[in-house]
Amino acid sequence: MSPQPSPQTSPNRALRWCVLVLLSILITTGFEALHLPAALLLGPMVAAIILAVRGYGVSLPAPAMTAAQGLVGLMVASVLPLSLMSEVMADWPIVMAGTLFTIIASSLLGWLLARSGALPGTTAIWGSSPGAAAAMTLLSGAYGADMRLVAFMQYMRVACVAVVATVVARLLGVADSPAPEIVWFPAMPALGVAQTIALAVVLAFAGQRLRLPGGTFLLPIFAGMALSQTGWLPLYLPPWLLALTYAAIGWAIGLRFTRATIRDARRAFLRVFASTLVLIAVCGGAAWALVRFTGIDPLTAYLATSPGGMDSIAIIAASTPVDVAFVMVMHMSRFLLVLLLGPMLARWLSRGQF
Repeated sequence: MSPQPSPQTSPNRALRWCVLVLLSILITTGFEALHLPAALLLGPMVAAIILAVRGYGVSLPAPAMTAAQGLVGLMVASVLPLSLMSEVMADWPIVMAGTLFTIIASSLLGWLLARSGALPGTTAIWGSSPGAAAAMTLLSGAYGADMRLVAFMQYMRVACVAVVATVVARLLGVADSPAPEIVWFPAMPALGVAQTIALAVVLAFAGQRLRLPGGTFLLPIFAGMALSQTGWLPLYLPPWLLALTYAAIGWAIGLRFTRATIRDARRAFLRVFASTLVLIAVCGGAAWALVRFTGIDPLTAYLATSPGGMDSIAIIAASTPVDVAFVMVMHMSRFLLVLLLGPMLARWLSRGQF
């Protein structure tokens, strides 16, 4: 009698991958139709969660996740200009006050979530950290947090902030502009794209080899900024490559989910949702202070103080009559400060030393 094929035999694994890819495309298409932020990451992640929880998961090779982290790092590097520090210095009191206020408020809410027992300490802190959601999720894994629950918290906040920001824009009389059409295959030199991929892989694995905390993500950010924005090596990141990268990260996160993880997320949902709304309201108070004491227009102030995500806020800011440069300086400054302070805050607050 011939042996029965195991779940990990090639035909079975290939079929599961086909189902995962098709389901990811269907869910992502639905999310895009609903204009949900980060749909290219959330769609694959939800598809992977569905299959993993039902026992039909697959294993994503670890090097693929490492390379994807490197590409996301280069993507962040491509939107962080070297002139950021001079722009920050021009308005440093306002930028520093707004940045620190948001970080303190989010850290306090994360600490309260941890104290309530809703989530483990470092997971609650990283999940509450403002900034680029994908970056915070990737970094959290390097510092001992549960990436699955961090992703749950981060993307719930991204969705809430995007919805509230859109509503605020309409209440302030700003018409909703249609999102620009994505050109998936723009004219880019094939050699340039290949060099960008090679750079991401080399830097990500170098960060891993050097055992730097979050090195697979942070080293590509800072090295990518230095190389690309000084003219040494331009970065070519076509939308199709970023879509594959986001899908790989979404699969890597989603395939780690189990029924126990879903139970934990469901149990913490109400408290996480409440803390998200409180953080949005508190940041709205900071926006009112900016309007009151600096004369910045209300929508610019609101978008500048919104607690992430940076990509969705950038899209909203670009399609509304606001000071886009000020909004992005605030978000980028906060992102860099969270990169520097996040690990220390997570360790400190998770120990209950507050």
